[in-house]
Amino acid sequence: MRIITKAAELARTGTATRAAVMTMGALHEGHLALVRAARETADEVVVTVFVNPLQFNDPADLERYPRDLEADRNLLEPLGVDVLFAPSADEVYPGGRPVVTVSAGRIGEIYEGEYRPGHFDGVLTVVLKLMNLTRPDAAFFGAKDAQQLIAIRRMVSDLNVGVEIVGVPTVREADGLALSSRNVFLSPAEREDALSLSRALRTASDAVASGASLPDVVAAGRAVLDPVRSVRVEYLAVLDPASAEGVGGDYRGEAVIAVAAHVGATRLIDNMTTVIGGSS
Repeated sequence: MRIITKAAELARTGTATRAAVMTMGALHEGHLALVRAARETADEVVVTVFVNPLQFNDPADLERYPRDLEADRNLLEPLGVDVLFAPSADEVYPGGRPVVTVSAGRIGEIYEGEYRPGHFDGVLTVVLKLMNLTRPDAAFFGAKDAQQLIAIRRMVSDLNVGVEIVGVPTVREADGLALSSRNVFLSPAEREDALSLSRALRTASDAVASGASLPDVVAAGRAVLDPVRSVRVEYLAVLDPASAEGVGGDYRGEAVIAVAAHVGATRLIDNMTTVIGGSS
């Protein structure tokens, strides 16, 4: 595995297919699932590790984001990664914060976008830059960040980027907790309380399967979350997987039940796919 920090060293050679996995480091099994999926489909796998300042609303959150490149390297090397690209902020954004950025439009204003203004603009800007730098045929992203995946797919479609976007299912602990780099900030008691997020999603999904109305679906999920003392819910909603808009009562088809909540001081997100008007 080559470890490089300069964009000039990323040039492709030959006709081999290339897959990219874009991360902010602090790798866990969820990231490694993306790498394995990429390894199965491409001749060459590039993993990027870059903590993107554009997608953090709170400077303190950026500062405390876990960073351990050596640990990340040790996890990636046995998986057959060809290139680990770990640039500095100056390498990705020469001259400082970019003047021209990508707008997420409406997707950046609702749900995650409402609580994290500018977040998806920052995500899309760095993803497009990293795509232009790594030149992959396909890029792999986790389904846990459902609205992010929707936004990236829409950007690639709207801007004719020419990269296949592959979503990889959420990886969970045996007890149902979705893997996240932020889980390290949970105390043992908070980690137990965090299980209420996946329980709420399962309960809401069961309500969909039983034919409940959308308000009752949301109410069923909230009934799991609201009694948990350390959990403060930001939203629990049923989303259109093509637009991230909340679905209406006449919606039929695949949908995403998404939740965001603070567990103690740690903000977590999770989601579950369901089918409205059909089998889930």
